[in-house]
Amino acid sequence: MKGLAAGIGVVFLSPILLAGAGMMLASSADAVQSSGSFSSCLNDIDSGKVAEQVTKILDGASGKDVYVDGLGLPAEQVPNAATIVAAGLSLDVPKKGQIIALATAMQESRLRNLNYGDRDSLGLFQQRPSQGWGSAQQIRDPVYASEQFYKHLLKVDGWQQMTVTQAAQAVQKSGLPDAYAQWENLATALQSAIVKTFPGAGDDADDKDTNQGKKPSTSTTGCAPSQDGSGFGRIPDGSVPKGYSIPKDADPKARKAIEWAMHQLGTLYQWGGSCTNAHGPDPMGRCDCSSLMQQAYAHAGITLTRTTYMQVNEGKAVSPAHLKPGDLVFSRGTAARPEHVGMYMGEGLVIEAPRTTKPVRITPIKDWNILAARRVL
Repeated sequence: MKGLAAGIGVVFLSPILLAGAGMMLASSADAVQSSGSFSSCLNDIDSGKVAEQVTKILDGASGKDVYVDGLGLPAEQVPNAATIVAAGLSLDVPKKGQIIALATAMQESRLRNLNYGDRDSLGLFQQRPSQGWGSAQQIRDPVYASEQFYKHLLKVDGWQQMTVTQAAQAVQKSGLPDAYAQWENLATALQSAIVKTFPGAGDDADDKDTNQGKKPSTSTTGCAPSQDGSGFGRIPDGSVPKGYSIPKDADPKARKAIEWAMHQLGTLYQWGGSCTNAHGPDPMGRCDCSSLMQQAYAHAGITLTRTTYMQVNEGKAVSPAHLKPGDLVFSRGTAARPEHVGMYMGEGLVIEAPRTTKPVRITPIKDWNILAARRVL
């Protein structure tokens, strides 16, 4: 297995390296042009279809008649993805680590071995010689770049309990730290398809994940649940939208927390406020975003830490596509250090203490850029 990554690199990447500087410059321009957020959450990835198309590419198909949702140049991108997976297998990196690496490379380079990037960034992971990642020549070697990413990831304390975007950002320290999550579903499908092409590797990779002692957390994808709250129309600040009721299947403690939070609707936000007397005369008794969460759950018998920065580590991570009433949702800032928190109420709605001059209110989740979500029950 140790020679697997190098072999994959030689077999699949030599045509790319021989294609010349003109092709690589075009790749770079495409990547820069598409460096913003992907327009789709890619929630509906057909893993079986991805596996079929990936196998065609790895079997030598030209790519003209191959389509992989989310990949514009699969004939170039799939072999690079195979190199990343092979490098992970050779270093005994669990499945989740391979998914993190693939999602990172998709965001950084769209899985293309670029000779161009921001400042001196290069290669699949846009690593920088000036930041100690290696020489320019080394970084442009996909096997070396992949191994360097994994070695840095494995040094991150608790990376297996982080979301994909948190773990990727811990390695990359990107200026766009929240963009990795959008690629998680595609990265998962690619890893599953590619690992099956390595005899005996699929079972080993899955076993490594299940034998880590502490089960990795569910990762967030950056996508919203199926109900987005738009059906309620405009919701006046401080009011309960007509027709809303707490879902019957909500956890009893979540129900208590939501009910208590709803009693604070219309009270003004106060940064640093304790939320212990939001209707009283002392402004410091009013709520900010995290104290609203803390006090709501305190009234349900659950103790939470005080700040958003700490609450993002409470409970367990959950996918924003599978929220339940009472889950905490985080936005603004970064996934590892968000600046705002609200509570999911079900029906596509969130209750929050938004900011200075604004009251505690209910908003549709479609208005949230969810960086992380936590279940504290």
